[in-house]
Amino acid sequence: MTEISETDLADLLRRTSVGRSRVLVAVVGAPGSGKSTLAETLAGALPQAQWIPMDGFHMDNATLAAQGTLERKGAPETFDAAGFVRFVRALASGQQAHYPTFDRVADAVVPQGGRIAPDTHIFVVEGNYLLLDDDPWRELARLWDVTVTLEVDEDELERRLVERWTRHGHPPEDALFRAHNNDLVNARVVRDRSRKADYVIRFKA
Repeated sequence: MTEISETDLADLLRRTSVGRSRVLVAVVGAPGSGKSTLAETLAGALPQAQWIPMDGFHMDNATLAAQGTLERKGAPETFDAAGFVRFVRALASGQQAHYPTFDRVADAVVPQGGRIAPDTHIFVVEGNYLLLDDDPWRELARLWDVTVTLEVDEDELERRLVERWTRHGHPPEDALFRAHNNDLVNARVVRDRSRKADYVIRFKA
């Protein structure tokens, strides 16, 4: 992996997109790493670029409850991984017009909640498991043109995650419990079971 700054990454994507009909960029990171912010910033800074979060591929709560994984929502097995792989494959071939989004207030997926602009040729896709080296996630590896991962120390991740849950109305003890019993568990999955990205952006406190 090559360390890169956000500014240099934007410049690299501009160069990479020249003469190409579409470029697929994977922005990977643990919960709380800042991947959504980076992806949204990149898409806003680049011509004909669009930010697409993976969150719309959460399984619905009823399905998770039935399979006993609702408390682990956000883990790899709580996503429609096969559906996401099909989506990215269609995106790469220019055959996708919409994508599902996730309503955090309702804690529910909105089917076809997002529309892909017809002139988009840089797709900045962000999510935890875009480089996961497990089936069927590993099928994504050949579809990305550029991959970047965000590295943040676990102490800083904990601080951000507790702050996030507190901001969503949870008391401090519950926020800490959620961070340690789900989010940071998923962060270690991202760290330990993902392929290496082309580039890395490291958070420096």
